Amino acid sequence: MNIRDDFILKEINEGYLVGGIIRDSLMGKSSVDRDIAIKGAEEFAHKIANKFDGTFITLDSVNKIFRVVLPDKTNFLDISEIEGSTIEEDLKRRDFTINAIAYDLKNDKFIDTTGGINDLENKVLRHISDKNFEDDPLRLLRGFRFFSTTGFRMTEELESAISKYAHLILKPAPERINYELMKLFGGKYAAETLLKMNEFGILEKLFPFVKEMKQVPPNTHHHLDLLHHVVETVRQIEIQYENLTGEVKEHLQKVDFGGFPRINHLKLAGFMHDIGKFSCWTIEENGRHRFIKHADIGAELAIPFLKKMKFSKKQIEYITCMIKNHIYPSNVIAAPDLNDKIMMRYIRKMEDNVIDNIILAKADRLSARGVDVTEEMIENNLCGLDRLLKFYLEKKETLKPLPKLLDGKEIMELTGLSPSPKLGEIIEALKEAQLNSEVMTYEEAKEFINDYTQRAV
Repeated sequence: MNIRDDFILKEINEGYLVGGIIRDSLMGKSSVDRDIAIKGAEEFAHKIANKFDGTFITLDSVNKIFRVVLPDKTNFLDISEIEGSTIEEDLKRRDFTINAIAYDLKNDKFIDTTGGINDLENKVLRHISDKNFEDDPLRLLRGFRFFSTTGFRMTEELESAISKYAHLILKPAPERINYELMKLFGGKYAAETLLKMNEFGILEKLFPFVKEMKQVPPNTHHHLDLLHHVVETVRQIEIQYENLTGEVKEHLQKVDFGGFPRINHLKLAGFMHDIGKFSCWTIEENGRHRFIKHADIGAELAIPFLKKMKFSKKQIEYITCMIKNHIYPSNVIAAPDLNDKIMMRYIRKMEDNVIDNIILAKADRLSARGVDVTEEMIENNLCGLDRLLKFYLEKKETLKPLPKLLDGKEIMELTGLSPSPKLGEIIEALKEAQLNSEVMTYEEAKEFINDYTQRAV
């Protein structure tokens, strides 16, 4: 990518382009992260807003960071005050050498005081100074994010600094940690990164349930302990994603909630899919390990953690849906009389999450290869899941949402109930009846509600 090919940047001849766009352009990648550092940032931002008929926004009045949003509401520039007296001083205050390269927009040349270009060429992740981690511990997590997205080798000095400051990892605001984690899970090497984080004791600081996972050992169905099983599940999702094409891959690349693609969320869900196992773990007399209802329990346990980490309602709904239903598609294809009606019921229930759920189920299957699991069992499972996915792709264009035959208010009028768990139970029962094609019309829905209420008395 040539920086001057950008339709905005070719019109700007002041300041210094910094940040991800420099790193990405030198790696041959496209980027829209246009960050400019300049003396007199506020005045310059107003000037740029006028030039492009954009909207001026103050992001941080203390540190003097401003944004100009262009009329298309998609493209924007972030403009910040140079820290220190020169751009060179500013660059030395940044996190990693690969992020401390500037491009002089006036003189059309790179400024690289820390050897970032050389580190990019050699695929090395090197930090600039220990003090920069102390000033902002989020940079520790950013190190793992870049490890995940680039696969670069961490220097010994960087690993030493991470060990030194690992105890500060939770000091930044949850919103900032959330952002870095979602970027991390979008990386090509997320599974490898999780293992790397575990080496420094950071993984269980960020994800407290990891401590419990470490206590669940391998068993006859799992060749790995629980922690390594969920990390392997993430790796299997990554392998599938790399080999996907067409509409399945396009679906996982969609940004439907939370500001990040579905694949990022799916890998996080893969990492969390078995968090309920420790709570319901039993060992039978014959030595078999059982985890009854672990999917339901895990979905409930995930909610307070995700809320604490400032995930949105839609993100939480998606991740808990994946956890709760990660065994569901394998149960569907195991039906002795598998037919279109059974598969359609699954599709109706999972709605827009069918592809994600099947990918997770395949990854889970490939991550569990205990002595009681034969290659034939694995192959049959994968073939069945592929059949289910194929059926969905063939039918999805003709699918219409289930009609809402009765709303909550109408059900309350029919039953005399007020908002309560009982009302919720009836609404869910009606939905299940629709999924089973037992209720198709408004009159059938009213009859179902009356019959259900009488049976419950």
